[in-house]
Amino acid sequence: MKITLFGLTLSSSWGNGHATPYRALLRALSAMGNEVAFFEKDAPYYARRRDFSQCDYCDLVLYSSWDEVRGHALAVAAESDAIIVGSYCPEGARIADEILALDRPRRVFYDLDTPITLEKLRGGGADYLRREQIPEFDLYLSFTGGAILRELEQQWGARTARALYGCVDPDLYLRQEPSPVFRCDLGYMGTYAADRQVKLDELFLQPARRFPKKEFVLAGSMYPEHYCWPGNVRCFEHLAPGLHPAFYSSCRLTLNVTRGQMARYGYAPSGRFFEAAACGTPILSDWWDGLDQFFVPNQEVAIARRAEDVANHLQRDDEDLREMARQARERTLQEHTGERRARQLLDYLEPAARSRMPSCSMEAA
Repeated sequence: MKITLFGLTLSSSWGNGHATPYRALLRALSAMGNEVAFFEKDAPYYARRRDFSQCDYCDLVLYSSWDEVRGHALAVAAESDAIIVGSYCPEGARIADEILALDRPRRVFYDLDTPITLEKLRGGGADYLRREQIPEFDLYLSFTGGAILRELEQQWGARTARALYGCVDPDLYLRQEPSPVFRCDLGYMGTYAADRQVKLDELFLQPARRFPKKEFVLAGSMYPEHYCWPGNVRCFEHLAPGLHPAFYSSCRLTLNVTRGQMARYGYAPSGRFFEAAACGTPILSDWWDGLDQFFVPNQEVAIARRAEDVANHLQRDDEDLREMARQARERTLQEHTGERRARQLLDYLEPAARSRMPSCSMEAA
């Protein structure tokens, strides 16, 4: 199958949660014999922090403007079996208009930010999607599952809405020897987001203040310069994906904090979940509806609702934490890899194709 994707970024993991799951998914699709092209606008902030400009599992096309690449992009898209437009794709709504005008390919919208997208649409629109475009796509894929899928179909007119969650490439995320640079009692990786700072303060900074002799590490970009960190918190502005396994492998525990908009809907596991689990790192997470569909609470993942919970988990036995991490890793390798998501995507695309068959049959007749 030939698949063309227009997305936010594949080449840079800086300040976004799109690049690494895209990489795992597209690498798996390529390994399964599919031909993949990814069109990415060459944004200056990603160009300055790029992990690569070409790769061996897809044709990565970097372009400066849609007008510059439009002819080539539409020619590639027209020859594809499926075209995917991703959330936060620059000028995505304009690109979607062009894609939806094509007859042959299956047209898919892949929303890696579904609660945020719907909030934007309620507030007047997003530059990567308009409300009236939703029913025109053959398939709406969502990083968020649960009730939001019914909402997409019943309230927003999506023909078919399905969950395609984040994933990990287990060939790249492996347990490593702990690094003294990242070694800590509790580590957290995440870009700054205003709607999770209250929980980050509760579950990360308060425990750091309570245990001044323990070590805490935060890796993430775009935090305000005036932010005051406790003295036992070491901060890294950005870690390229190649350093993620070393980071996770050096954390006695790693913390997951879910953005407020995502937590309200639930069923939205961060890709960091699966990356940490694949590295065999014990995970401590805030609670959100649907978490138990991905990991068994207190068996595969530890739960923290307040600072006191974090304090209790920090004092757990090492062997207990290692067993929890082992079970989470086993679950992840079975259910949350790029290969698993690639197979789900291909399975979803078949019904999407059949849903368009009546019009095709009439044309043939």
